This record gives sequence, C-alpha cells and structure tokens, in this order.
Amino acid sequence: MLDVVARCALSPYLAWQAYNVRKSALKLPDASGERSGKRGTGPDLRLLIVGDSSAAGVGASHQEEALLGHMLRRLTQTNTVTWAVNAKTGSTTPETMDRVRDMPSEKYDLISVSLGVNDITSLTPVHIWIRSYAELLALLEEKFAPDVLCINGIPKMQYFPLLPQPLRWIVGAQAARYDRALRKMVQHRSNCRYVELDFEPEPSLMSPDGYHPGPKIYAEWGRKVYRSIRNDVRQMTIN
Repeated sequence: MLDVVARCALSPYLAWQAYNVRKSALKLPDASGERSGKRGTGPDLRLLIVGDSSAAGVGASHQEEALLGHMLRRLTQTNTVTWAVNAKTGSTTPETMDRVRDMPSEKYDLISVSLGVNDITSLTPVHIWIRSYAELLALLEEKFAPDVLCINGIPKMQYFPLLPQPLRWIVGAQAARYDRALRKMVQHRSNCRYVELDFEPEPSLMSPDGYHPGPKIYAEWGRKVYRSIRNDVRQMTIN
C-alpha cells in the first residue's frame, strides 16, 4: 500500500499532473459505424455491449476495428447476430446505470461490460465502485435476462504512455486493486465470464492519445472475449 501513502504525501503534485494531462490530452472521437444492426447466418443471437470509451471504440477509426467488429467477425460465422452498443466516453459505472435504466427491457443473450477506468480517475474508492458494479449487473440481469455476462477486467494503467510518473504508478496500483476486486466479485457468478486485459505494454500498440487501445489491441481483446464465451455460444445454439 506504499502508493496510498505516496498519494497522500504527493496529492497536490498529483492533482497538478492530472490537470495537465486532461488539459493537453488528444481528444479522439468514438469509432464511426453503426451502433446497432443485424448480421450473419444461423441461429439468432442478441448481443449488447455496455461501457465507456473503450466499448465505444475510441482509438479505432471504425467499429469494424473496435471490440464490436472483432466480436461480430467471429459470432456471425455461426449465428445471426442482432447487436447494440450503449457506450459513452468518460462514463462511470453509476452514469452507465442511468443510461441502462433508460433502455427498453428486452432479451439479450450475451452482454459485454467494460467499465472502471473513469471511476478510478474520479477517485472512487474500490468498495464503493464494486458495489455500483454489482448493482449494474443486477440491473442488466433484470432488464435483459442475459445467458452470459462477459466482464472485461481493468487495463494495466501503469503502462499508459499519456500518464506521467508518479501519477502513472499511483493510478496503475489502484487499477490493479480494482481488477482484483472485480475478479473476486464475479468469480462465483455462474453466468459471468471474466476477461483479463493483460495486453502487451507496448506504447506503439496504443492509440495516438496514449490512453486508449489501438486497433491491434482491440483485435487481441476481441479474440480473448470470444475465447471466453465460445462454449457458451455453442450451448445457446444447441438449445
């Protein structure tokens, strides 16, 4: 917990670093492309992607290069997929819950959730965030009755090129705590599949802003998500 001590001791300097990062950071748009549609052949499968800027595809030029595109590329080989993306740059977990509450109740077989980074940068304590995340999962289950919830872990923020030291180290340590709490929270939920975001910490694979995934990371992310759910998809097809 050395980082907690350092955070208290260095709080004015860290706040100054965070302010400068926000002020100077390159603002990238969401990936272009449709956020809902239908594609493929085979048994019907309904997919919902929920989350923040990474779920919206920031860092990719088009949804085909983002998480959605890489999931569809695999799922549509065996299924007719009806999909929707409810994601917003800068969104925290409570803000995402507000958007989900406004959605109509309908059946989604598979839901992918990507959240946490903005809760970290908003200085939300781990125990409060994990409670909000559990409430979000309960809401998703109530509204959409998913067969499977794909829970994407917290990225290794200590490798984000945009963040200067020691802010990068402090944020990275908190991200690791978030990720451990998330993994623990979902490990006994039979309908949850945790996906570890343990990508190679190579700056050239990040987007130009040094903060979001680049196309190659999205491609690997899509592969990891599909590997975590492919047996479930087969079982849904059989049923």
